[in-house]
Parts: sequence; structure tokens; C-alpha cells
Amino acid sequence: MEGKDYIVRASAAGSTVRAFAITARGLVQQASSCHHTSPVISAALGRLLAAGAMMGVMMKGEDDLLTIQVSGSGPVKGLTVTADSAGHVKGYAQAPQVGLPANAQGKLDVGGAVGQGILRVIKDMGLKEPYVGTVPLQTGEIAEDLTYYFASSEQVPSSVGLGVLVDKDWSIRQAGGFIIQLMPQAGDGVIEKLEANISGIRPVTDMLEQGFSPEMILETVLDGLGLEIKEKVQASFTCNCSKERVQKALASIPKKDIQSMADDKEPIEVRCQFCNTAYQFCEEELRELLAQMG
Repeated sequence: MEGKDYIVRASAAGSTVRAFAITARGLVQQASSCHHTSPVISAALGRLLAAGAMMGVMMKGEDDLLTIQVSGSGPVKGLTVTADSAGHVKGYAQAPQVGLPANAQGKLDVGGAVGQGILRVIKDMGLKEPYVGTVPLQTGEIAEDLTYYFASSEQVPSSVGLGVLVDKDWSIRQAGGFIIQLMPQAGDGVIEKLEANISGIRPVTDMLEQGFSPEMILETVLDGLGLEIKEKVQASFTCNCSKERVQKALASIPKKDIQSMADDKEPIEVRCQFCNTAYQFCEEELRELLAQMG
């Protein structure tokens, strides 16, 4: 899987720690190209895509789906990412072309773009009701917000590191991250060692720039804790939209609106929110849809 985006699932300290890491440059580039995102939105959406892909792989069922929604007061307004348990992820920003000056550290101001608001995680695992966890955003920088979500909503002490490096030409230079979680049986010694390791590591993008793979990131974060790699999962920006699916979505709008579109006799274009693919519907197709709606 060299050169490809992939997720590593691992454990350490006798399975009292579980860990995930991802390299995601390709999938973040694809999202950025689909949505024509500005650098700060590439960073915000890219972090959420990397996290979503890892959190998707945490789920067991083939049909399980995870959605992460960030709603904030900042100019991006909102970010939505959906992932499955097989490493497929997709997502979009409500306002993809936001431009902001750098923050005090000279970095892309993701927190400023997101603002204050909420983070919501929805897990659809085939039960009657999906699991929904909602927490207030802590910083809007995504990684800290997810760390807080895991601790407060799932009661799992976690450390989340995410990074996206955008080049001068707005292309994605690096993207990836890690999620480390403590299981209830983790002892004090393990916790202390992990805290010491995490306090000493460099930012995710620095490690990726130095050529670190997901395995090497986990070796660094879990140094001295007996890392065991469990599996590698290929990760990709994948959208399962189709003309049929878009037509179903079109059927959910009021009949009179579809009637007026058909009466205009001009073809209409509907874009998939997740991948920005455009689908055309001509007058005849709109009239067929009206007939099906009865």
C-alpha cells in the first residue's frame, strides 16, 4: 500500500491501548479538487476526513455508517463527513472558498473558520435508532474537539492528532493523523508513559513531511508500549452517488417546484453535495418523475 492512503489499526500495552493512524494526502486532495476548497477549508475538511476515516474503521459491521457534523459560527458555517467501516470517506464544507489570514502561530486558522458551535457524531449501526453524541466545540481545530467528544460522549480517554499541510499552489502536501484510546484496564504506568510520549511528539504534518508512515507515527506515539499492528485498511475518498440516488432526492422537493422546472422546458442541473458531481435532468425526465409521484 506504499504511496496509497491507508489506515493502520493497532494495539499496545497488552491491548489496554488501541490505536489508529492514517496517511490521507490523496483523499484530501481529491476532496479539495472536487469542492475547489481554499487552503483553510482544505485543512479543516481534510482533518475531519482523516478523523472520519479512522472512526469509520472503529465500527465492526459491513453496513455501519458514521457521520460527523461540525456546525459553527465561523464563515465555513458547517462541515459534514460520512465514513463506512471499510475506509471509504466523503465530505463537504458548506462554504468551501473561505479565505482567512493566518492565526497567531502563522498557521491556517481552522479554529477561526469554524468558530464556536457543536460537534455531532451519528453512528448508524443497523439498530432501531442511530447513536448520536453531541458536544460543544472546544477550539474548532477539530483534533481537540474530537478528543473532548471521545472523553465526554463515549467515556473513552483519547488523544487525537490531525494535520493537513497545504502547499503554496493550494495542493495538498501532507495529510494524516492518529487516534490513541485508553481501555478501562490500562494501568497508571501505561497512562504516564503515553502522556510523556504525547507531550514530546512533533505535529502530525512535521512527521509526515519527514516521511513517516502511519506505522512510524504509532511507533513514536506508543514508544516503549509494545505496539502490535493488527491490520491495514486502504482509505479513499469515495462517493456512492448516482443519477438514481439524486433523482430520489429530487423527488423529496415539493411537486409544484418540479412542475415549474418542467414547465421552464430547460434542463436542470443537480449537484451531489458530497462530491460535487453534476447530474442533468431534461424536461422529459422531470415529467416522468412527476408521473411517478402520482
